[in-house]
Amino acid sequence: MITLTIAWIALPFFLGFVIYLLPKIDRYFSLGCAIASVSYALFLFTTPPLTLQLLDSFGVTLLVDPLSGFFILTNALVTAAVILYCWHRSKTAFFFMQIIILHGSVNAAFVCTDFISLYVALEVISIAAFLVIAYPRSDRSIWVGLRYLFTSNVAMLFYLVGAGLVYQANHSFAFIGLRGAPPEALALIFLGLLVKGGIFVSGLWLPLTHSESETPVSAMLSGVVVKAGVLPLVRCALLVEEVDPIIRLFGVGTALLGVGYAVFEKDTKRMLAFHTVSQLGFILAAPEVGGFYALTHGLVKSALFLIAGVLPSRNLKELQDQPIHTPIWIALAIASFSISGFPLLSGFGAKVLTMKSLLPWQVIGMNVAALGTAISFAKFIFLPYQKQEEQGKNLQPGFWAAITLLIGGLVLANVAYYEAYSIVNIVKPLATIGLGWLAYFLVFRHTIFKLPRLLEQFDHLIGMMSLILILLLWRVLI
Repeated sequence: MITLTIAWIALPFFLGFVIYLLPKIDRYFSLGCAIASVSYALFLFTTPPLTLQLLDSFGVTLLVDPLSGFFILTNALVTAAVILYCWHRSKTAFFFMQIIILHGSVNAAFVCTDFISLYVALEVISIAAFLVIAYPRSDRSIWVGLRYLFTSNVAMLFYLVGAGLVYQANHSFAFIGLRGAPPEALALIFLGLLVKGGIFVSGLWLPLTHSESETPVSAMLSGVVVKAGVLPLVRCALLVEEVDPIIRLFGVGTALLGVGYAVFEKDTKRMLAFHTVSQLGFILAAPEVGGFYALTHGLVKSALFLIAGVLPSRNLKELQDQPIHTPIWIALAIASFSISGFPLLSGFGAKVLTMKSLLPWQVIGMNVAALGTAISFAKFIFLPYQKQEEQGKNLQPGFWAAITLLIGGLVLANVAYYEAYSIVNIVKPLATIGLGWLAYFLVFRHTIFKLPRLLEQFDHLIGMMSLILILLLWRVLI
């Protein structure tokens, strides 16, 4: 098991460089690497947790368990879908190399349980993500990539100072060291992870970055990359009970913030990006069941971004007057039903499980967020559709392979929590969806209100970090 785990961690980096040397088989090596991660993730659900000390008691500590298995499986399926989507497109070996290195570094972040090895993994993620964002080499893509890289690096400077304070207090970088560390250490580390994960106002770099990237890159970023900052927060909440209320608080705030922007958004990709923020809040709101929700969200959001990339327009107002090709609309509706919590798809089980794991003070806020989700995705479900031969002919074969993989995953994952299918559990999500649709038709379908983008501007992002740092210090000191 130890040898297998080390080989699995090293495989993407090895294949990434081999791909660059043998560009003619780049797609096959990339897809094979993703399939290997699927196999390893499924293996984790059948074996007891394994902790690895790769150096000494102060060195690299890794943990592979069912929680990391959910995140690794998400990464593997989304990566495989992105590779299939790009299979017949004019992507170079460099693109596939960076996708696989990004995949490997995200996997590494998912198994790290010490702050220094996690820091290294997150920094590699930042570089690989920047390279795929800037891949088109247009002025716009390079600017968006540099904006992401600068924001990420500033956040990790705060994080690194916090990691040093943890070591000073415990002579260890392990996550559990937060229990005996000074409050400043927790605030600094959490600030870095909140920014990397796109959480609350410190994550408002996310909507522009995810919406302006190429379609497969948006799917990768929203499906898995931001979760590299979320899983460590979940682990800290599970390991240190004093941290749990803070994580849950940010979960509720993030869910409401993201959905608050999304219900008024008229751009499809920006709406999906804001819903990434919101859905990450659902993961943090109930850390003990966050793994299953992360899997469901990753599959849904990647599918939605890939579908949004083939729609005739990004403007929802224009889409209301321009019918979508029926097979595309069916895929869009299925994914939208899942994220809204409709039965027979894994989004239903994930939402029921999350709602049952909430503390009493969280219930109202998370139900409002669930209602907002139903309102937002009614925009997709009630778009007009009809057979459009021209739209169908323009689709690459890899598109349907990717969508089939992701939606098939949503259907299969539905059996993971079959206990959710009781009358009470079914009625509540259906009622929420029904109320959301009613609100959409009566209010939001015709509204032209637009929330300001002031806080998303580059010169305000660092200021948001400072405010969140003050909030964290206040919260851990009371």
